[in-house]
Amino acid sequence: MYLILMYLLPRIYTLIGLFALLFSLNACESIGSYGKTAWTVDKEFSNYWYQGKAEVSSYKLNQARYGAMYPGHAVLIFVTEDFSEDKHVKLDDPAQAGSDAIKVMKLNKTKKFDTGIYPYAMMTSVFTPLNTKGYPHSLKATTSSQEWCGQSFTQLSLDGSSYQAQLFSYFEAEGDQEMKLDAVLLEDEVWNQIRINPASLPNGEIDIIPGTMYQRLSHEPLKVVKANANLTHEAGQSAFTLDYPTLNRTLIIHFDTDFPHQITAWEETFMSGFGEKSQTLTTTATLDKSIMTDYWTKNTPQDSVFRQELNLP
Repeated sequence: MYLILMYLLPRIYTLIGLFALLFSLNACESIGSYGKTAWTVDKEFSNYWYQGKAEVSSYKLNQARYGAMYPGHAVLIFVTEDFSEDKHVKLDDPAQAGSDAIKVMKLNKTKKFDTGIYPYAMMTSVFTPLNTKGYPHSLKATTSSQEWCGQSFTQLSLDGSSYQAQLFSYFEAEGDQEMKLDAVLLEDEVWNQIRINPASLPNGEIDIIPGTMYQRLSHEPLKVVKANANLTHEAGQSAFTLDYPTLNRTLIIHFDTDFPHQITAWEETFMSGFGEKSQTLTTTATLDKSIMTDYWTKNTPQDSVFRQELNLP
C-alpha cells in the first residue's frame, strides 16, 4: 500500500497543478496560438474578437474633393483571422499551416461618394498581427480606387526591414511603379492599433508612410515622411492626431477610451483641389450604426435588411 501511494502521489500533485493552471488561464487570459514569441490576450479581448463575427460600422461621410465637399458613406469592418506570414494571404486551412499561421486584425475600410456626375469607390485593407511584440509592423496593406476616369491599385507588403511597394495607375505620370520603403509605421495600420491596444500608439515626431487613400487622391509620391503624433483623452473619448507639416495635412481619429475602443469619428484636413480651385478643406466621418455579424454568410436577397440596419444605400 505504501509503495502504491508513493507511486500515485507525484501524479496526483501534477494533475492538481494542471487543473489549477487551466482554471487560472480560463479566468484571466487566452493564450495566442501563433506567432514568433509567446503572447496572451485578455478574456475581454478574446470574448469580443474571437466570437466568429466582425464589427461592421457605417459612417456618414463628407468628403473633400476637387476643392468642394461631397456627401457619401464610409464603412469600417474589423475582424480577426488567420493569415499566412509567408504568402501574405488569408489561410484556407490554418490548422495545416503550422508556424506560418498568424492571428491578425483585418481592417476593410471603404468610401463611396459622388463628384458631380461620376462616383468614387475606394477600399483599403490592412493586416496587423495581434502579437505586436513579435510582429511590430503590419504585414500588408492594399488600396484600390475606382471612378469613371479609371482605376488604380497600391500594395505594401512587408519584407524583412522594408516594405515592397507597388503602384498601378492609369495616369501616365504615375504609371506602374515598384519601390522599397523602410518598414516604419503605416498610417493605414493606426486604425488597427487603436482596436488592438491604443496605449501602443506613438507620441512625438515619428517616421510614417501616409495613408494610401490620401496618397491616391492627392497624387503625392508614396514615401516615408515626418509627422507629429499625439494621443489625448477627455470624458470617455480619446483622440489620436497625426500632423504632417510637409503635407499641410492633419488626421484626427476619435474613439472610445474604454474597450473595445470603437472608432466614433475622424477628420482629415488637407489642401483639396488643383490650381485655382484648391483650398484647405476637412473631410469628416461620423459613426452612424454598428453591428456584430458574420457578414460573409449574409448573402441572400433577404439579408439586405442588414444594409437597412446600417443605413447603407
